[in-house]
Amino acid sequence: MKLDFKNKRIVIIGAGRSGLALVRFLVDRGASVALSDLRTQGELEGLDSLQGLPVQLDLSGHRLELFERADFIAVSPGVPLDIEPLRHAVSCGVPLLGEIEIAALEISAPIIGVTGTNGKSTTTSLIGEILHAWGKKIFVGGNLGTPLIQGCSEEIDGAVVELSSFQLETIDQFHPAIGLLLNLSSDHLDRYPDLDSYYQAKLRLFSNMTAADYAVLNADDEVVCRLTADVKATKVWFSSQGRPVEGMVKLKDKLVWNWAGANIQLPLSELQISGEHNIENAMAAMIPPLLQGCPAELAWGAVCSFTGLKHRMQLVRKLDGVSWYNDSKGTNVGSVLKSLSGLPCGVTLIAGGKDKGGDYSLLKPLLEQQVEHLLLIGEAAEKMAAELSGSCEISLVAGLEAAVQKAYDVTAAGGTVLLSPACSSFDMFRNYQVRGDDFETLVRQLPEERTAS
Repeated sequence: MKLDFKNKRIVIIGAGRSGLALVRFLVDRGASVALSDLRTQGELEGLDSLQGLPVQLDLSGHRLELFERADFIAVSPGVPLDIEPLRHAVSCGVPLLGEIEIAALEISAPIIGVTGTNGKSTTTSLIGEILHAWGKKIFVGGNLGTPLIQGCSEEIDGAVVELSSFQLETIDQFHPAIGLLLNLSSDHLDRYPDLDSYYQAKLRLFSNMTAADYAVLNADDEVVCRLTADVKATKVWFSSQGRPVEGMVKLKDKLVWNWAGANIQLPLSELQISGEHNIENAMAAMIPPLLQGCPAELAWGAVCSFTGLKHRMQLVRKLDGVSWYNDSKGTNVGSVLKSLSGLPCGVTLIAGGKDKGGDYSLLKPLLEQQVEHLLLIGEAAEKMAAELSGSCEISLVAGLEAAVQKAYDVTAAGGTVLLSPACSSFDMFRNYQVRGDDFETLVRQLPEERTAS
């Protein structure tokens, strides 16, 4: 059911992409809007896009009187729900709504929601590619980049939405037709009090789903299997380990779609994206379009044309026999484990950044097997060095430029340099994209021949 925003007093907290998109959406629907952010005007990007709109700016802090007088608060995904202005608003009886919730109430077309700790962006993009190839007009976005609220002004056949745990915290009636939970591992413990709280935020994806909907789940992930036991939606599984489940299964060199009497086989040799994690992403992405009636051959063709997303195991350059990979999106331990597992031995790993509370010791077995040099940067460097001591040669370096130069100096021909930080970027960079772009620039500036010492 759509909400009536006309003449409502609404405070939007958080002036990022979602917040700015909410301003335009709500002003267009006759609301009285205030935009609140701790940052100053000079620290924010995109405010000029609001020029001419009747919006009140509340910057460099949050004025509590705005929050207590609001009809509701629209919360951007990065804003923790336990900060004082939101606690104060709730104590005054003011409801909180997230951007995803507001947008979903406006969209009548079916929504496919994608969550999990890793692989969300690639899987979301792949589903979008398949549905576009099928001739459908599809909105693709959410945590991937384009706020879902922007899809409200379009005539669409459906929406594919990447959903972070932060976005799922503020849903109430959000009801996807198909929900995907790709995997669960440790992340965002700088925001959540414990791992179970993080997992429970992810599971909110299924809270309004019924047996008429579909839950696409990873049969190889013990945590996913255990925590989704009571999910009401019809379960469709995928397994890259050959488990005999109804859904999508990897058997040797092919994928098999085993559902409702179908037995369709797809050759893995045709995939352009590499790595076991990308096979899992491809399996999960195939399922929603197949459930909706998309021909398997068409869906597989779209998947096999896909070459991957930026900052996700992206080959930047081959230089002097060394392959340089940008995996700046590898912001947690589980992601780094998947990226390293697809590489040969002789890796120089560049990691570090802002600590998110992960258990870095889980990396030790793979570091011992595959990594020769670990170069650590950022706020988490000393903590990581302590937890990973003894696994390989470890160096703390001053920053990304110094790390790239040292990697260039120490990595032998035939080796690999991998930027996969296991941390967020916010201690040194605006976001992971800027970190990855800077890494690529530094790598491309390296000389073709090493200077003799």
